[in-house]
Amino acid sequence: MRTEIRAAAVGFCCADVYENLGKWYPTGNGIDWGIHLRRMGVPMSVVSVVGNDSYGRGMKKVLAEEGMDISHLRTEEGSTCLTRMALKNGTDRVHLESVDGVMEHYALTEEELRFVEQHDLIHTDLFGNALAHLPRWKAAGVKILMDFSVFTKDPAYACEKIFPYVDYVFFSADGISREELEDWVRRIHGMGPVLVTATMGEEGSLCFDGKKMYHYGIVKTDVVNTVGAGDSYIAGFTYGILQGWTIPDCMAKGAELAASVISKFEPY
Repeated sequence: MRTEIRAAAVGFCCADVYENLGKWYPTGNGIDWGIHLRRMGVPMSVVSVVGNDSYGRGMKKVLAEEGMDISHLRTEEGSTCLTRMALKNGTDRVHLESVDGVMEHYALTEEELRFVEQHDLIHTDLFGNALAHLPRWKAAGVKILMDFSVFTKDPAYACEKIFPYVDYVFFSADGISREELEDWVRRIHGMGPVLVTATMGEEGSLCFDGKKMYHYGIVKTDVVNTVGAGDSYIAGFTYGILQGWTIPDCMAKGAELAASVISKFEPY
């Protein structure tokens, strides 16, 4: 285990709240990713913000208990970002309402920017108010992993301006034809990333390294929870990257971890 590698989840975090079930979880793409990797032994930091409410206090408590460095998980006056959730058909989770809270105006300080630069690998996404800093972190030698969800082609996010600063691109490609998807993956790779990986739901995943297009299927399991599959896949894949594994082995670890998550209610 290469314990000298330090990783960080930077930017967005929130609480998923199931009021009718009396349950809630600290989450966000980077948080879920980070918890999985921490449980696999990777040193992990969180650089984000919570409010000074019960959810903020609870998030700090849970993440600290997971062994994550929360020294730069800032607390501000106001409400923690949260998403009110519900279950549909017993397995599908639906988003009812989002409350930005203190996340809306979150801006990293110079000290937090320097702290991020001390890490080998960071995870961020389109919603954590961190995109303006990608060129700086890239220049500092930090490896950058981003989850673009379903927004790679959405003009509102101008992802083609972001791809050159990202080493590991992940996105969801449900509903895109295989031919169109392979063309798009190749095009993204041509903008600078080292690896471009698309998850395709029940059809598995694709990964392109500039030379070969790899395909991996899924690990079949009974589905209890449809949220968290992407984050867990990315975490498993990332673990393989940190270990120096082959791309197929990284994809296999991602599929294995995703299967373990969708077979239970909890997101990690």
